[in-house]
Amino acid sequence: MQKRRLGKGGLEVSAIGLGCMGMSFSYGPPADKQQMISLIRAAFEQGVTFFDTAEVYGPNSNEELVGEALAPVRGKVVIATKFGFAPATPGEARWSALNSRPDHIRKAVEGSLKRLRTDVIDLLYQHRVDPNVPIEDVAGAVKELIGEGKVKHFGLSEAGVQTIRRAHAVQPVAALQSEYSLWWREPEAAIIPVLEELGIGFVPFSPLGKGFLTGAIKADTKLDSSDFRNAIPRFAAEARAANQALVDLLTQIAVSKRATPAKIALAWLLAQKPWIVPIPGTTKADRLKENNSAVKVELSPGDLRRIEDAISQVDVQGARYPEAAQKMIDR
Repeated sequence: MQKRRLGKGGLEVSAIGLGCMGMSFSYGPPADKQQMISLIRAAFEQGVTFFDTAEVYGPNSNEELVGEALAPVRGKVVIATKFGFAPATPGEARWSALNSRPDHIRKAVEGSLKRLRTDVIDLLYQHRVDPNVPIEDVAGAVKELIGEGKVKHFGLSEAGVQTIRRAHAVQPVAALQSEYSLWWREPEAAIIPVLEELGIGFVPFSPLGKGFLTGAIKADTKLDSSDFRNAIPRFAAEARAANQALVDLLTQIAVSKRATPAKIALAWLLAQKPWIVPIPGTTKADRLKENNSAVKVELSPGDLRRIEDAISQVDVQGARYPEAAQKMIDR
C-alpha cells in the first residue's frame, strides 16, 4: 500500500484508510463483532494503517471494536477518532446536541483512550463545529492535550473555510474530514484551495457515495429499516433512479479500464491531490480487497478528462443530508 502525508506534522498513513462506522452504526444492524475484528485485521494485512472511528458511533461500541482489533498492532497504525456530540438524553436525537466545551473535550478524550486501549490518540477530530464554542477554545483545548501527550494531531470535520483558518492559527490542523466524491464535489470550490494553501490533508468520508457509486444500490433496492440512508433525500427511490445515470457512466469507464466503478471512484479521488486519503467503509471482505486495490488503478490525464466529461452530463438529484443534519454543516 502506498503512503501519504496529512498536514505538515509528519502524519503518514496508507493512501486508503478504513472507515469503521458502518460496522457498528448507521447502515442497519451492527455486524458480528468477531467478523469485524477479523476484517479490520485483514485491512492491516493488506497495508491499511489508517483507521477511523468516533465516540458517537455505537455509541462508544465502535471505538471498543477498533481498539480490540488493533491492539496487537497498535504501534504500527494510526487511529483517528472524534469528539463533539453531547450524550443523548431521553427523547433527543443523538446527533442533535453538540458540545465542544473544553471540559467536555477532555472528558471525551479520556473515554476514547480507554475504549481504544491506547495511551495516545493519533488524530483527534472535532466531529462537528459547535456554534456555541469559539473554535479558538476548541483548538486550544486540543493543543493542551497534545502538550500532555494524549493526542498527536488535530483535525476538523465538515468545517468551513473561516473556521479552518481560525483553528489552524491556534493549533496546526493536520486534516479535514468531509464528504467528497464523484457525486459530491462542493469542496472543490473553496475548501480544497484553503487546505492546499495551509498544508492541511483531506480525508474524504463517503468516497463511494455511501455505497451508491459501487453500482450495488438501485432504485428498487430495499434498505434495512434502521439504515440511516432511508432518511437521506439523495437515497429516495426517485433520486436513486435519476442518479443511476452517473453510475452507468462510471461503469462504462470502469469496463474500459478493466476495473470496477468503486475502484474508479477511489482512484479518481487519489488522483486529485497527493494529500487526499479516502476512508471507504465496508463490512465485507471482498469489498475491502476491491477498495484497497484502487491504489493500483492509474488514471491518465485523458482518463480524468473522460471522467470529468461523463459526470458533467449528470445533475445529481437529492440533498446529501436530511434538513436537521444539514444545519450542522459549518459554512
